[in-house]
Amino acid sequence: MAFENLTKRLQDAMGKLRRKGKVSENDVKEMMREIRLALLEADVALPVVKEFTKAVRERAVGVEVLENLNPAQQIVKIVDEELTKTLGGETVGLNKSEKIPTIIMMSGLQGAGKTTFAGKLANKLIKEENARPLLIAADVYRPAAIDQLKTLGKQLDVPVFDMGTDTSPVEIVRNGLLLAREKKNDYVLIDTAGRLHIDETLMNELKDIKALANPDEILLVVDAMTGQDAVNVAASFNEALGITGVIITKLDGDTRGGAALSIRQVTGAPIKFTGTGEKLTDLEVFHPDRMSGRILGMGDMLTLIEKAQQDFDEKKAEEMAQKMRENTFDFNDFMEQLDQMNNMGPIEDLLKMIPGMSSMPGIDQVKVDPKDMARKRAMVLSMTPEERENPELLNPSRRRRIAAGSGNSVVEVNKMIKNFNEAKKMMSLMSKGEMNKIPGMDQLMNQGGFGGGIKGKVGKMAMNSMMKKMNKKMKKNKKKKR
Repeated sequence: MAFENLTKRLQDAMGKLRRKGKVSENDVKEMMREIRLALLEADVALPVVKEFTKAVRERAVGVEVLENLNPAQQIVKIVDEELTKTLGGETVGLNKSEKIPTIIMMSGLQGAGKTTFAGKLANKLIKEENARPLLIAADVYRPAAIDQLKTLGKQLDVPVFDMGTDTSPVEIVRNGLLLAREKKNDYVLIDTAGRLHIDETLMNELKDIKALANPDEILLVVDAMTGQDAVNVAASFNEALGITGVIITKLDGDTRGGAALSIRQVTGAPIKFTGTGEKLTDLEVFHPDRMSGRILGMGDMLTLIEKAQQDFDEKKAEEMAQKMRENTFDFNDFMEQLDQMNNMGPIEDLLKMIPGMSSMPGIDQVKVDPKDMARKRAMVLSMTPEERENPELLNPSRRRRIAAGSGNSVVEVNKMIKNFNEAKKMMSLMSKGEMNKIPGMDQLMNQGGFGGGIKGKVGKMAMNSMMKKMNKKMKKNKKKKR
């Protein structure tokens, strides 16, 4: 996650404040100095840092905060609200045309991830709206871009319109739009060319495409790894094209992530999506409030639940819940869950979405090797169908056979079976609402996050807010299905 260092610095700054019973103006000033340094180190633009710290300071030194019984918790709330505002305040979806097709034009520097994003967005539109998009390959300067788009189109079973590299991009877009209207595609995604730097030729070409296509969306794709320069790039493209939204890619990398905090303020254009990996499913809608929660170490349960919902249908979820309640969870279910978790992304990232987890000691050292998942699968596949359904059959001789069949040691097989039994017990307790009996749960509930953990005032506020949103979302989903 790109904000790990920033999260740690902010938690340290707020942690000092939380340990004090009463907070003075000097304490607030010291905290704001720490926050200012943390933001600058994360590559957040100086004007944005100044505006943010000024807004927090003005609210934090108010009488109602300093005289409050829990001033530190009030200040956490203020920081969260101001950070959410800096990130855009509200979630902004795609601009859609009243008539088909909705035309979306990608722009950005070479290597920012425009082509990959086009594939990810097409995939999202197909899954969520049953859409019929058309991809237009208008990058004629990088032959690999056309091939890449065609490969993505083949994977998604989405048509890709191209005219090779000898035709002007404007002409390609013209003919592509004619085809889309003829075939009644409801979305057109135009993949334009980029350069290693901004130049007049690039901008003039993009202006010509804009004039011809009159797109409903002009999305600027920005690589989070470019750091502070991403803000300058965004400002230049916005001045030339009037961008309607920003996509930040590679936000899963080991970057400072300050671009996400700066671009919204500098351009006025909302961040609409973030790319969080290489898979076609690694695309997240940008929610300012959720991102603020992640940065402040307060977790992001809503995104975690959405990730689970994408890969777990309601019927299967109910079947699994029933098995957990009845304690009949077996190795077939275990393997299915491994696959589901693998689809959701790195486990260490998922853990940090749970409120309070990001500040648990040692959480930064948690790394799950994808090969470990493969080894566990191999062990389960080396069992007989009867053994998978009845784990109690796994005596020492059967375990030796499984070890030999999966290329693992008996020690590793024993460890995997032990993990399975512990997971089975934990899920049974959770399904019965007996989370307090899970080892280590009290520690999580009482510490973590600078809101005082899940039991702390801010932690409770965050959890209550998320529960309300979850219930609202579930009701909305049920209405849609009807």
